[in-house]
Amino acid sequence: MIMINAQLEKLWFACILLLAGTTAFAQTDSAYVRDNYTKIERLIPMRDGVKLFTAIYIPKNTSQQYPLLISRTPYTVSPYGEDKYKTSLGPSPQFIRDGFIFVYQDVRGKWMSEGEFVDVRPHLDKRSSKKDIDESTDTYDTIDWLVKNIKGNNGKAGIYGISYPGFYSTAALPGAHPALKAASPQAPVTDWFMGDDFHHNGAFMLADAFNFYSSFGVPRPKPITPDKGPKPFKHPIKDNYRFFLELGALPNVKTKYFGDTIKFWNDLMAHGTYDKFWQDRNIRPHLKNIKPAVMVVGGFFDAEDTYGALHTYQAIEKQNPGATNTLVMGPWFHGGWVRSKGDSFGDIRFKQETSTWYQQNVELPFFKQYLKDDGNAGLAEATIFVTGSNEWKKFSSWPPQGTAEKNLYFHAGGKLSFDKPAETASYDEYVSDPAAPVPYQAGVQEKRTREYMVDDQRFAARRPDVKVYQTDILTEDITLTGPLLAKLSVSTTGTDADYVVKLIDVYPEDTEEKAPEGKTALMNGYQMMVRGEIMRGKFRNSFEKPEAFVPGQVTAVNYTLPDVAHTFKKGHRIMIQVQNSWFPLVDRNPQKFMDIYQATDQDFQKATHRIYHDQQNASSLVLTVLQQ
Repeated sequence: MIMINAQLEKLWFACILLLAGTTAFAQTDSAYVRDNYTKIERLIPMRDGVKLFTAIYIPKNTSQQYPLLISRTPYTVSPYGEDKYKTSLGPSPQFIRDGFIFVYQDVRGKWMSEGEFVDVRPHLDKRSSKKDIDESTDTYDTIDWLVKNIKGNNGKAGIYGISYPGFYSTAALPGAHPALKAASPQAPVTDWFMGDDFHHNGAFMLADAFNFYSSFGVPRPKPITPDKGPKPFKHPIKDNYRFFLELGALPNVKTKYFGDTIKFWNDLMAHGTYDKFWQDRNIRPHLKNIKPAVMVVGGFFDAEDTYGALHTYQAIEKQNPGATNTLVMGPWFHGGWVRSKGDSFGDIRFKQETSTWYQQNVELPFFKQYLKDDGNAGLAEATIFVTGSNEWKKFSSWPPQGTAEKNLYFHAGGKLSFDKPAETASYDEYVSDPAAPVPYQAGVQEKRTREYMVDDQRFAARRPDVKVYQTDILTEDITLTGPLLAKLSVSTTGTDADYVVKLIDVYPEDTEEKAPEGKTALMNGYQMMVRGEIMRGKFRNSFEKPEAFVPGQVTAVNYTLPDVAHTFKKGHRIMIQVQNSWFPLVDRNPQKFMDIYQATDQDFQKATHRIYHDQQNASSLVLTVLQQ
């Protein structure tokens, strides 16, 4: 997630200013905001009487009218005080000089706004009274007040936001105010059980949930400013692998650290299946009859909300034929389209400033077209950056037309090919031990890094509990554009298991690629993770009704991995790694069918796993291959 306290917000602003290129230019931006905008602060009343704190930056030039550009956030609109200004305004520095009325609002129950905060507040399709509220009504009431009370507005409003603010942008769409003409949910929180932030396919994303809610989840009895708010949790052990391993089973979190103070942590522990609690927090079924133009933005290497961007776009597309709904996906980490130049990520170069290009050629033109009637952005249905070949492509649909599904089969001896296995009996066998789980990244880190999404996987390939399959050296380029489907034939001596599948681009040993400036990675033979995803095995047939494995019985575990856009270049290899833990990114599976949130330290057990690759029990990864 983003900006959980004032210190992180300052870091965010610093990253935005870096996009300006020089410190001098950043200082000019800061001065420009103060010299050219008047800041006012208002408590805007909602239909139930609750007032939401809102900071509004109005251009001093009154010779024209301006659209409203809104960001609703749980991460504070600081600095507070009408004499204290933000150093940059809008989605990116491109917007400051173009002229908008910039509106920042603390959502209900956060920071200086009144009311009770509810995480991913469920949307109400039906309301029993005029005072029933959700995030859609709060946005509607905010826009209605702004249009009627802020002089110099042109009657049009837009909304945008990254991550949690992305959710609020999505939530503005059902029953939108007539003045809302453009919305851009960016890496939007969308489904916290299926694929965003805190669960992936039912597997609990331990490090993120613990680190986020240890401060974000602290109760706020009354409106407060960040200087009086919660401080980040200080890990007593800086090595996050060791910290979470020594922490033990999940109930120990409350015993050792949280007590009963973190409400949403308690909710996480109480709702271990895709029950009504989680279903109510899925905004997608409500995205119908959408009127504003929508531009969904995401990063293929976003550790938090890749799922949200792809599935928000898909839900709007499916449920709103003819709506203006476009998708932009780049080679970015969480918010990287504004927090970096986008010319590299981790050890990987992209050979152009993808973020700068997006801001200038996509984002600003989108809002100018729909809020100012200024030009035609000319956006494609899907604007996609393909890594490997490092090029922007425009498609008329996503996934694009002109693709073919191809099975990449596992074979004995660690082989991988498009040919079906010929063996009548073949499998790999190994032991997975929860006492020594496979780390998600090499080295030692205090916090979960964002770079693990593309990091070298050679450290994992050396472990006996990670099975490795790779193709021969490719004789031609292969470009993947779309989802991946893992089709595993497996067995275990336990009654539950996690399965992690990683798609990897193996660089040639004689590669001429170099790591970005300041990086020391050896790129010869580099194993770049293109996509990794986990499946909690007990949910293989249903996320509502988990099922135990029968020990020793061959079982199909099929699940979808988030979309990719990547070219495996001629001379490279395609690799797949399979493992049963990904720690401490994901909590440990006891390998015993049970409610893991109630596990004890004694419940964790070793299990022997088999991955089958024969005629009757083939394992494969289904690729969406772009036809050249």
